[in-house]
Amino acid sequence: MAATSDDYAQIDISTEEKDKLVAEVMRHVLFKTHQTAGCPIKREELTQIVTKNYRQRALPALVIKEAGDRLAATFGYEMRELQRTRAPSTRSGRPSQQQVNVDAKSYVLVSKLDPEVYSNYVEHKEAAHVSGFAFVVISIVHLSGGKISEEDLWHQLKRLGLNETDENHPVLGNSKQALELLVQQRYLLKEKLTGPEGNSMMYELAERALDESISGKLKDYISQVVSTSTASEEVD
Repeated sequence: MAATSDDYAQIDISTEEKDKLVAEVMRHVLFKTHQTAGCPIKREELTQIVTKNYRQRALPALVIKEAGDRLAATFGYEMRELQRTRAPSTRSGRPSQQQVNVDAKSYVLVSKLDPEVYSNYVEHKEAAHVSGFAFVVISIVHLSGGKISEEDLWHQLKRLGLNETDENHPVLGNSKQALELLVQQRYLLKEKLTGPEGNSMMYELAERALDESISGKLKDYISQVVSTSTASEEVD
């Protein structure tokens, strides 16, 4: 539900001031999403845009909500809040409550446009390889039960011609950095585990990969691959 003029009147701010704040938040979200390749934007960043010159307590929430509504109406983007299902562990092995609170309050832009319209008029074709890499990695982790060791993940990626030592891959550039970007974008959760044989790094699906918009497409794709493979075996 969009904020009404009465909501803003109760906190003593004019329509012109409110519109300016909403526009600033929208601009920040759009530019930051582009600059960071879709990495989540902390709610704290957006709040600071409002509190820089205004001290009304309820104002940031109203402005951020209206900015989200306008992004949807104008650009077809949903400003979706991310919610971690589990926070990374601290050295004690327990999640940090502070980390949980920070992670829970961040946003990403998700297109609500028809896929064909988005592909034709919005999607950058030069970034298609990044999306393809993300989909492959998410698929591998999904088929491994939602969690996989770093060693096993790279073993699977090597079968596709990707090596963790590649720093000048013709498509991805630095392969390790390409994988780390998926962590920053919150498609993957990376965690170091300590065991009898030493430290090991584990990757598991994070909230963006678990979102129905991704997981639904993933399951459809895997079903198609399985169906095609089964049909081929029957013909043989």
